[in-house]
Amino acid sequence: MKLTADAKGTFAIAPTPFHDDGRIDERSIDRLTDFYEEVGCDGVTVLGILGEAPKLDAAEAEQVAVRFVKRAKKMQVIVGVSAPGFATMRSLAKASMDAGAAGVMIAPPPSLRTDDQIVGYFKQAAEAIGPDVPWVLQDYPLTLQVVFTPAVIRKIVMDNPNCVMLKHEDWPGLEKITTLRNFQKDGSLRPLSILCGNGGTFLDFEMERGADGAMTGYAFPELLIDVVNLSKAGKRDAAHDLFDAHLPLIRYEQQPGAGLAVRKYVLQKRGIIASSAQRKPGATITATAKAEVEYLLSRVARVDKRANLGPQSSAAG
Repeated sequence: MKLTADAKGTFAIAPTPFHDDGRIDERSIDRLTDFYEEVGCDGVTVLGILGEAPKLDAAEAEQVAVRFVKRAKKMQVIVGVSAPGFATMRSLAKASMDAGAAGVMIAPPPSLRTDDQIVGYFKQAAEAIGPDVPWVLQDYPLTLQVVFTPAVIRKIVMDNPNCVMLKHEDWPGLEKITTLRNFQKDGSLRPLSILCGNGGTFLDFEMERGADGAMTGYAFPELLIDVVNLSKAGKRDAAHDLFDAHLPLIRYEQQPGAGLAVRKYVLQKRGIIASSAQRKPGATITATAKAEVEYLLSRVARVDKRANLGPQSSAAG
């Protein structure tokens, strides 16, 4: 089923599993996909920024995308297709959609500076992938160094009918969500799904501002699902209490450069991926950092027993 503006819930951002020598680990892709479905994710997004997409060649990117898409049974799969050129973007989008993906995600190149440049780029990108491909606009100025005002987002969405979702990860960005929802109230913005990133750092209040859910990575996607569902059910204190218990580990995962190593280490401990390796160049997790993560896990486990991982697990390959 293709992605629509009605999408909501939790879409996990999947890391790309590698063997220790840097080869793509397809069996871990399968386990990871199964895990996301088993815990109740509504979707999964692959080849995002923390999916190490720039380290893959075109054939490998297609291999990873298709593997996730074919393995998923109940979840919608969104494929990151951002690329320096539209030919590569078009090719990966086509291969992904042909395999059964729900849609694609496009981030701006860091060279964009003016509002007109931003609007023009996404109009061309939408034309490149074709009018029948639903796509997600990724707004991540902290990393991509491209700033979208709410008015620019509105212009992009209104100019491109196949833009159905905003991946919101501005920081601070709560007022942006409110402004966009107010645009919808006054009729100047059509329906748009808003899922939030930033490792879930502000998910508790993003939900209260009108977000439809989460699209981010965290070693415990169950927490993201719970916070989204509790917030929707109006159980504010319960959502914040659970979120607060995980927040120190969420914060630790948000360290630039080191965060992916932490996330992969915990996923390996959970027995979901066989190796915490990143493809080079990439950070490794030190013995000291592992000890800190173990301590954080023990503290989270006081409230959420799912973090009580015990000894190192194994994802037999």
